[in-house]
Amino acid sequence: MKSLQTRAIVYGLVILLGVLSALPNLLPKSISEALPSWYTTNQLALGLDLRGGSHLLLNVDTTDLGFEALSSAERAVALDDVIERSLEMVRRRLDETGLTDPTVTRQGEDGILVQLPGVDDPSRIRTLLGTTAKMTFHWAVNDQSVGPVLQLQGPENESLYRLEKRVALQGEHIRDAQMAFNPDTGEPIVNFKLDNDGARRFGDMTRDNIGRALAVVLDGEVITAPVIRSVIAGGSGEISGGFTTTEASDLALLLRAGALPAPLDVVEERTVGPELGSDSIAMGVSAGLLGTLLVFGFMLVVYRRWGLIASAALALNIALIFGVLSLFRATLTLPGIAGIILSIGMAVDANILINERIREEVAQGGRAWKALDAGFGRAWATILDSNVTTLIAISLLFLFGSGPVRGFAVTMAVGLLTSLFTAIAVARVLMEWRVRRLGRRALVIPGLAWMSRAGQAPLNIMKARFAGIALSAVLSLVSIGLFVSPGLTYGVDFTGGSVVEVRAPALSVEQLRDQLTDPALAGAAIQEFGEAGVFQVRLPTETADNVASGSLVQHLKAEVLAADPDASFPRVDMVGPKVSGDFTEATILAVLMAGGGMLMYLWFRFESHFALAATLTLALDLAKTVGFFALTGIEFNLTAVAALLALIGYSVNDKVVVFDRIRENLRLDPDRSLWTLFNDSISATLSRTLLTSITTVLAIVPMAIAGGAAVQSFAWPMLFGIVVGTSSSIFIAAPILYWLSERRTAKGLAQLKPTGEALRAELDALP
Repeated sequence: MKSLQTRAIVYGLVILLGVLSALPNLLPKSISEALPSWYTTNQLALGLDLRGGSHLLLNVDTTDLGFEALSSAERAVALDDVIERSLEMVRRRLDETGLTDPTVTRQGEDGILVQLPGVDDPSRIRTLLGTTAKMTFHWAVNDQSVGPVLQLQGPENESLYRLEKRVALQGEHIRDAQMAFNPDTGEPIVNFKLDNDGARRFGDMTRDNIGRALAVVLDGEVITAPVIRSVIAGGSGEISGGFTTTEASDLALLLRAGALPAPLDVVEERTVGPELGSDSIAMGVSAGLLGTLLVFGFMLVVYRRWGLIASAALALNIALIFGVLSLFRATLTLPGIAGIILSIGMAVDANILINERIREEVAQGGRAWKALDAGFGRAWATILDSNVTTLIAISLLFLFGSGPVRGFAVTMAVGLLTSLFTAIAVARVLMEWRVRRLGRRALVIPGLAWMSRAGQAPLNIMKARFAGIALSAVLSLVSIGLFVSPGLTYGVDFTGGSVVEVRAPALSVEQLRDQLTDPALAGAAIQEFGEAGVFQVRLPTETADNVASGSLVQHLKAEVLAADPDASFPRVDMVGPKVSGDFTEATILAVLMAGGGMLMYLWFRFESHFALAATLTLALDLAKTVGFFALTGIEFNLTAVAALLALIGYSVNDKVVVFDRIRENLRLDPDRSLWTLFNDSISATLSRTLLTSITTVLAIVPMAIAGGAAVQSFAWPMLFGIVVGTSSSIFIAAPILYWLSERRTAKGLAQLKPTGEALRAELDALP
């Protein structure tokens, strides 16, 4: 083993690098400007829910591309090409608008995610991105025309044009386009310039067709059809069509950026105002600080000086979390802050396990160094198993989640991994330093006296097995009934439709309801939301066309502004039917895979009946949590899914601690009475189970109380789930495992997989 000094230096360097990585997030601008850019850019990016802005999820419409005739491999290649070209066109269009730091990424098979910081009304952007901008020139039909004929509408369906279907010139020859004003009328127009080939062809075609109308067609609509009076040989021209300044500017932008290879439909839109984003930051910071202080205080009360070591390890863990996230320039979201807060509560679990193990060794007469070494050694397998089970659930959340929910998964995963380092490595160095200073004095780690007595004089917890399982079964059945009726309050993530937060101080809920009398807004549900003058308006499930255009939300805004010109709309969530259907399928699959992943891991690490007992108990825990959603009416949305998957990890984590002690005792004395062995194991881990649950609750309570609606679907179900998961570990999982263990004994089966030594002994005994 490396010396204490060597390990302290190595760990200190790792921590120093982590702190230096996180530091640019805190440096004032005056100092940042004096440092190298490669270092100062090593910062966390704030998600749109924290700094305000909009995100649009666009779906590439391949209906008219003829992909149906292609094989699956050919279709995949063709779709990739279309997506990549669409991404490039979208980036070029957004760059032309002058927006600050827009982000364009591919999402899923045929989706493009556009994030627009600082944009609280993306209606113009959605129009720009939803316009294919395929421009063509067609001659009007005359007596000399031959071939197929097109009949196209003019602007605002005012006229019907009969045009040759044959394209006279493609818009791809346009090299530049700028808005200008007609010198005679003063109306906005678009001046364009053609490339060399286009200029030559345009000159030839206008020379041969003087007196004919040449229609300019944009996305299947005639925007102008001037009569050619003379040869246009300079490779330039103008497009006029009664445009407003904005329309002419946008058309010029679209022509400069180029046409999309396929139409893009907006299938999801989410907007957060900057004021709401700053409120979220303030809430997250205050809730996180308060939760951390509560955890620190609790550890100091329980373990006193040894709790100070655990608190120091936790503080270093928080610094490392931000250091790692900054190194990868991760995006911090509100659910991500929730993930950090939850990881703070769970991070002390390893310290609690180690402290409780050391206390047991000391109680059995172990000397300080031996107790310390045995405490870390015995706790390691439990810590590893509990963290791996949580990571399984978190990884599935990352795979099937999207946007901010992925941020939660990333921060939770980083927090779990860094906590392994601080609890196993850093805390050990600090504790060894403390033990060395003790000299010949006895090692005493304080704790709660009544918990200590439970470990020394085991409780007859198995006696309550029938009552525990019966109560759990009844509550689970009631929860299933609540799931059927009244059912869950689904968010737009699952139902589709739109939810708009309205801030109209001049209106009451009755006045707002009276204002929304337009038939197009029939079925809108209005409820007061927090402080006076703040409302949540939920519009019914919309068609894909309504979501793509955003017409219903724009109509709602117009109606509200007509009644209160000072009204604002801090948050808009708009989800189309395709996205909501995908969310539902992904949620079901994620939960099933999380349960299956836990089953497989526990089967591998323990034995089949351990895995089955944990899975059955987990199903009961989830049923009761779903019932909690139905009973309280808390909205079931993507954040709620994050809570469910986090609870799966937490609940199994809790049960692994109990199961690990049962496994350890079975190996020490396989012939011991199962009844006694189970009671001893549960009693021995009771203090750890309760202490970990208390610290996690303390970390989350501030977020539940002050977090508001944004994290309501996460914090309160987590608190409920912690209580359910903790109690089920003691009164449900262990009794189920007890019955399954008795069945294996009756069948003559071993309770555990043979260890390496036992397997070698069996092989040596063979003739």
